[in-house]
Amino acid sequence: MSSIPQHVPEVSVFIGDDTRMGCQLMATALKRSRYKLTVVGSATDSAGIRVGLQANQTDVAIISARLKEGATAGFSVARDVRTSYPDTNVIMMLDSIERLPVIEAVRAGASGIFSREQRFELLCKCVHVVSQGQVWAGNKELRFIIDSMAQDSAQSMRPPVSKGPSSLTKREVDLVTLVAEGLTNRDISRQLNLSEHTVRNYLFRIFNKVGTSNRLELALYALSRKRDDTEGN
Repeated sequence: MSSIPQHVPEVSVFIGDDTRMGCQLMATALKRSRYKLTVVGSATDSAGIRVGLQANQTDVAIISARLKEGATAGFSVARDVRTSYPDTNVIMMLDSIERLPVIEAVRAGASGIFSREQRFELLCKCVHVVSQGQVWAGNKELRFIIDSMAQDSAQSMRPPVSKGPSSLTKREVDLVTLVAEGLTNRDISRQLNLSEHTVRNYLFRIFNKVGTSNRLELALYALSRKRDDTEGN
């Protein structure tokens, strides 16, 4: 087992699940992790999650699609988190990896997609990866998302046709390329000689310009543009 570098910062985590037992199981797994993960709170309903996030500075929020209010209540909470707490990364916990919930998780702004069918030990790595500004999604999830971009029933997942590459500056195009390559904000700031705060501001402007809401959608947008350029030549 490889050791975790000492300089890796501590990550604060808030858990939202439909039962107290579910919250406790996840909290126990995270506390036993070899990563520096600290659980700052948990809740079983939408109101409790919102109150908990307001009271605790949170790096990563694990939000189950299923909360006390119903099987899809977590998606609405995730959208609120991305709007109200842009520095908090969201991991959506799904009962299983199926097409519609995966697409809805991305639309809700999740940076990570995790299933209860996976091992809790892997959840710890997922939290660590997402806290570094990266995306956590398996090949199956990515296939669902990419396929949905070509279907009329998933208009919100399609790369915008009204806003082309010309709407982005050269620096913004460079940044999009690095996001598509999987670089974190810290890596991008070093490569482009920018502060991490400036990188975040660039990302929010790019999201607005191209019609995406998170890094995963932006990476898919870049891949789609690259594919279109290749087919057009």
